[in-house]
Amino acid sequence: MVAAGWPGVDPEWSREIDVASTSAADEPGAVRRWHLLDNGAQLSRRGLTPAGTLLCVHGNPTWSYLWRTLLAAGSDPAHPWRVVAVDQLDMGFSERTGTFRRLADRINDLGDLTAALGLGGPVVTVGHDWGGVISLGWALAHPQQLAGVVLTNTAVHQPSGAHIPPALRLALHPAVHRWGTTTSDAFLRVTHSLAHPPLAADVRSAFMAPYRGVGRRAGVGNFVADIPADASHPSFPALSRVAEGLRGLRIPALMLWGPRDPIFSDKYLKDLISRLPDAKVHRFEGAGHLVAEDRDIAAPVFAWLAERGRDSGPGRQRTDAPTDRPTLEDGAGPLKDGPLKPGAGVPPLWAPLTELAAGPAGGDTAVAEMAADGSVARSLGWRELEQSIAALAAGLHEGGVGHGSRVSLMVPPGVDLTVVLYACLRLGAVVVVADAGLGTRGLSRAVKGATPDFLIGIDRALAAAAVLGWPGRRISVRDLPAARRRLLTVETSLAALARRGASPTPELPCRRPALAPDPDEAPDPDAPAAVLFTSGSTGPAKGVLYTHRQLAAMRDTVAATLGIRPGARLVAGFAPFALLGPALGAVSVTPAMDVTRPRTLTARALADAAAAINATVIFASPAALRNVLATQSGLSRAGHEALGRVELLLSAGAPVPEALLGEVQRLLPRALLHTPYGMTEALPVTDISLEQIRAAEADAAAGTVAGAGNGVCVGRPVHGARVAVIPLAADGTAPGNRPVTEAGVTGEILVSAPHVKEAYDRLWLTQRESVRTAGWHRTGDVGHFDAAGRLWVEGRLAHVVTAPGTVVTPVGAEQAIERLDDVGLAAVVGVGPSGTQAVVAVVETVPPARRAGPAAPQLAGRVRHAARQAGVSVSAVLAVPSQPTDIRHNAKIDRTSLSRWASAVLAGGRPGAP
Repeated sequence: MVAAGWPGVDPEWSREIDVASTSAADEPGAVRRWHLLDNGAQLSRRGLTPAGTLLCVHGNPTWSYLWRTLLAAGSDPAHPWRVVAVDQLDMGFSERTGTFRRLADRINDLGDLTAALGLGGPVVTVGHDWGGVISLGWALAHPQQLAGVVLTNTAVHQPSGAHIPPALRLALHPAVHRWGTTTSDAFLRVTHSLAHPPLAADVRSAFMAPYRGVGRRAGVGNFVADIPADASHPSFPALSRVAEGLRGLRIPALMLWGPRDPIFSDKYLKDLISRLPDAKVHRFEGAGHLVAEDRDIAAPVFAWLAERGRDSGPGRQRTDAPTDRPTLEDGAGPLKDGPLKPGAGVPPLWAPLTELAAGPAGGDTAVAEMAADGSVARSLGWRELEQSIAALAAGLHEGGVGHGSRVSLMVPPGVDLTVVLYACLRLGAVVVVADAGLGTRGLSRAVKGATPDFLIGIDRALAAAAVLGWPGRRISVRDLPAARRRLLTVETSLAALARRGASPTPELPCRRPALAPDPDEAPDPDAPAAVLFTSGSTGPAKGVLYTHRQLAAMRDTVAATLGIRPGARLVAGFAPFALLGPALGAVSVTPAMDVTRPRTLTARALADAAAAINATVIFASPAALRNVLATQSGLSRAGHEALGRVELLLSAGAPVPEALLGEVQRLLPRALLHTPYGMTEALPVTDISLEQIRAAEADAAAGTVAGAGNGVCVGRPVHGARVAVIPLAADGTAPGNRPVTEAGVTGEILVSAPHVKEAYDRLWLTQRESVRTAGWHRTGDVGHFDAAGRLWVEGRLAHVVTAPGTVVTPVGAEQAIERLDDVGLAAVVGVGPSGTQAVVAVVETVPPARRAGPAAPQLAGRVRHAARQAGVSVSAVLAVPSQPTDIRHNAKIDRTSLSRWASAVLAGGRPGAP
C-alpha cells in the first residue's frame, strides 16, 4: 500500500486490523486482515470529540477510496465525525481470503469488524452499490447503535418479473463472467467510465491500485456472481430479509442519487423510498453510478447530519417544507409573529365544478376543445363532466389507482385531460404534469425522475414511453387495436376504464391492489396532489410538489385577485390555466394550437375559440400574443366581434412589454389587460394592469417615485401573499436571511403565501436552499420595490453580472435596448471570471441577421448608448438571428448558454449558433 499516492487521502487515515471471523465462509478461529481508512486516531490526536461515526461501505469494484471526501469533511474541527471506510474482504487492500463470500457472510463480516473496532453509537451507515445492501444489513442487526442511514445508488429488491440491469446480465453471462471480471480488468474500467465528468487520471489510477493482477480480482468476480438474479439464488433470502426489514426502520435516512446510472436506475430509488418514506432524497441531474465522484456528497451529508434528529420518529414527516409559515396580509411588509393556519375547511379543488353540476347550470357547457377548422370538436356540460369524472374515477380505482399513486398525464388540454385530471385528484392520486414543452430530453428526464406508477397518454406519448423506457403501467386514451396495444404494452384505455366505472360489467385487465382505498373517501388536504414541472429555462426542469390544500389556495387566490368567478368563460392558450378553469367554475376551451409551442396561436384560432364559448377571459403567453398580432389580418368581422367581447386578458410566463400590451389592447378594446407575475412554485405572486404599468413607467421617467424603474414592474402582491427581498452582496449572491421591503434595495425576491409549493420533488438540497429563510420561498428572481410598494423584477439571480466594482442585473438594460427599432429580443450577459466580468449585449435583430457574430459598428453604438441610458456600460455587442428561448413559453432567454457562446466568440472562436 502506498497511501501517500492516493489523491485526496491523508496517509494517517490508512490502517489495518486483524479481526476474528465468525462467518460461515471461514473455518472456526479464522482471523482476517482488514484495511480501513479511519480518521479516528487523527481526531483523538487533535483533541476532537466526534459527534458519532460514519460507517462507509463500498460496492463492486470500488474500495474505501470512494469515501475520501467524507473522511476529509469529518476531520474538520468545525463538525468532527469519525469516518470508518472499510475495504471489504477480498476487495481493496483487505485480505484475499480464497473463499466465496455470500451476502449474508459480508453482513456478518462487517459486524465482526465493528465489534473488533468497539464501535458504539451513534453510528450512521453509508453505502453504495452492493455496499448499500451490506450496510443496511448491518444497520438492521445493530439497532441500538444505529442513528441513521445514507444510501447512494443501490438496491435492495428486484421487482418480480423484471430483469436485472443489462450490464449486470452481461457480466453474469458464463461466456463473459470470468474474463470480464477477473482475468481482465474490463469490469473495473467499464465502472470507472460511468463517471460524469470522467475521472482524472490519478484518481482512476487510485481506484485501480488494489486490483492490479488476476490474483487480486477474484473478489470482483465473486461479488458479481453473488447478485441474486432470481428467487433461486442462494443470496436471495438474505437480500429479502434486508428489503423487508427496511419497512420497520424508523430512523433518519438520506438518499443521494445519480439518475444517469445504467445499473441502479430511478426504479430502484422509488422502491427504496417506498420502504423508507420519510427519507430526504436528492437526485443530482447529470450524475451517474459513481455519484460520490460526480458530485460533492460530503456537504449534503454533513448538512443532513447537523439536522438529523430534529424530525426523527415514526409516522409521516413533511420536513422538506417549512414547519411553520408567517401570518400573511395583503401587501409587502415585515413578518408578523405566529404561524399561518390556512383554513382547515378549504373546499377541495373540484368543489365549484361539483356545485355547478348539481345546480341549474348543470346542462351548460363546461369544457370544450376546438377543431382546426374553427368548429367545436367536443364538449361536455357540467353535469356530463361530473358524471364522466365519477365514472373514470371508479374505473381507475378498480384498476389500482388510489391514494398516493403517481399518474403521469400525457394528454393534450381538452375534454380527456380535464376528466382524467380531476378523476385522479378525487382518488387521492398524485398527478404528474410534465408537458411536451420541455422537449424530448427534458420530458424524458422529468418522467423518469418522477417514477410514475401509471402513464396515461395519447398514441404519440405511449410510443415515446416505449422507445425511451418511461416507467409506469400504460393506459391509452382511446381503445387501441390488439396489436397496437401489445406493441406499446398498454394494459387498458381511459374509454374502457370509464365504461367499467359506469357499469358493473367486468372488462378490465388491470390489477387492483388487495387493499385499494374507497374512491369516495376525500383525500387528506395535506396529502400530495400534484407534481408540476418548471419550464427548464434556467436548468433541468424541477418537479414541484403541491398538496390538495395548496392547489385549492391557488384557485382561491386567482379567483380573488382577478375576479374569475363561476360563470366566467375562459380561452386558455396555456395548459395550466386550461386545467384550473373547471376548478374556478369557468367554462374552458383551448384554441386550436400546439400548446407546447405558444407562438403557434393565431388570431383566427383565438377568435374561433372565443366565439365558441362567448369568452370573457383569455390567457395567453407573450409569445402567443406576438403571433396573434402578426396574424390579425386573417380575422373576419365575426372574429373581431368575438375578441371585442372579451373582458379580461391575462399574459404571463415572461416579461410583457408595454408596447406589446398596447397593440393587444387595440385588438381587444373592452378587455382589462393584466400580467400576473409568478412561477411554477407560486402562481401568482403579484399582479398589474396595463394602466398600472403605464403609471409605473411614467413615475420612472419622471423620477417622482423613489425606486421606480430598472426592470419590469409586476405590481403589488396578490390576495393573501407577502413579498420581500434579501439584499444582493457585492459578489452577486443574496447570502442574508433578513427579508426587507425598503424602496430601491435590490435583492432576491421572496414570497410567502398559502399557495406556495410544498417542496421540490426528490430535490432535498434545492428545497433546503429555497426555504433557508424561515417561512419564505426564495424565488431565484432578483428585483426591488419602489416607494409606492410596487415590485420591479430585474432578472434571475443566476444571471446577475459581477462587473468590476458593481453588480449588474440584466432586465433594465435589456428593456432599454429592446426599444431600438431594429432590435427584437436583447440579453445582457457576463463574460469572464466572477468579479471582473465584461458586460456583453446579445441582440436579436429585426430583420434577422444572416449569421451570428459581432454586431455592425452602427448597431453596436446604438445598443451601447441605450444601455448607458439605463446605467449599464456594455463592453461588446453581438448579434444573432434569434435568441435561444425556452420551449414552453418561447420567451425566456437562455442567458447561461448565451454567456458561454459569447465567451467563445469573443475569444476568437467560430460564432455558430448560440
